[in-house]
Amino acid sequence: MKAVYHEGPKGMTGLTYGELAQTEVKAGEVRISLKAAGLNHRDLFVLTRHSEDDPALVVGSDGAGIVDEVGEGVTNVKKGDEVIVNPGINWKHNTDAPPPEFDIVGLPGHGTFAESIVLPAENAVKKPVHLSWDEAGVVALAGLTAYRALFTRGQVKEGQKVLIPGIGSGVATFLLQFAKAAGATVYVTSRSEEKRQKALELGADYALDSEGDWEDALEGTKMDLVIECVGAATFNKSLKQLRKGGTIVTFGASAGDEVTINLRDLFYGQQNLLGSTMGSAEELDEMISFIEKHQIRPVMDQVYDLKDYKAAFERIEKAEQLGKIGFSISK
Repeated sequence: MKAVYHEGPKGMTGLTYGELAQTEVKAGEVRISLKAAGLNHRDLFVLTRHSEDDPALVVGSDGAGIVDEVGEGVTNVKKGDEVIVNPGINWKHNTDAPPPEFDIVGLPGHGTFAESIVLPAENAVKKPVHLSWDEAGVVALAGLTAYRALFTRGQVKEGQKVLIPGIGSGVATFLLQFAKAAGATVYVTSRSEEKRQKALELGADYALDSEGDWEDALEGTKMDLVIECVGAATFNKSLKQLRKGGTIVTFGASAGDEVTINLRDLFYGQQNLLGSTMGSAEELDEMISFIEKHQIRPVMDQVYDLKDYKAAFERIEKAEQLGKIGFSISK
């Protein structure tokens, strides 16, 4: 099969488009002939986390396609079914945290940037009918991450004020769409005027310049909920916009892992600081039901042929995208 895989030197240097042998389907597994896949920031991190001494690894966590082979004992899907890939391995139920055996598709096992993938059958989930192949290929990881952060952890409610710093990523655009569908008033930030304008067109109520004075721009308005995915560059600015008793959920650190916060402000303010990451199969099912009910489609940035992977990786590395970057996979 054709695939984008990492082997040898860390980083983009070790990334190649070429031929790899297909994996054999075992009992309890299915093979999916992939039609589309989605690029995530995680795929950049995999290029540095995959050991130089390990065998070639197909990158990618998101994908959608048609089941073309079914292993012994599989009953939840059949050959010919249109499915999306649940990128979370071994996290079935909505628990407080993932179980110790939790893994993500695309490291340590092969990922979705290929003509096919073999997975546990439970990770093949019925494709939402209203989504195109390109849309279905990018929805799971970012949509699930946004859903858990906003609903399970953040407990968003109708009428609340929600702040989403750094609009542009796939998760951030899902957060905007989900929060609006839930009846929240949504505030976003970006350094890019173009992205701020696009966010307003997508339904954001207010769009702030990330590099400006947020307190002045908000004129004293405080947030009930902040979903923070940027990291060190914005975390303290985000925390300052949170009302007393409010909640901040963090799931990303693309702009730095370590922050210094004023604990006294946090505990005097009775504020809640919560972590989140990915989500369970149960939450994925809930997310799919939610987007079907509200007819939500992912915001698509650009779709590339798999062989043009370098341009796609460069675009996400420079944070030039607004929404999801996808791959169209043709045989």
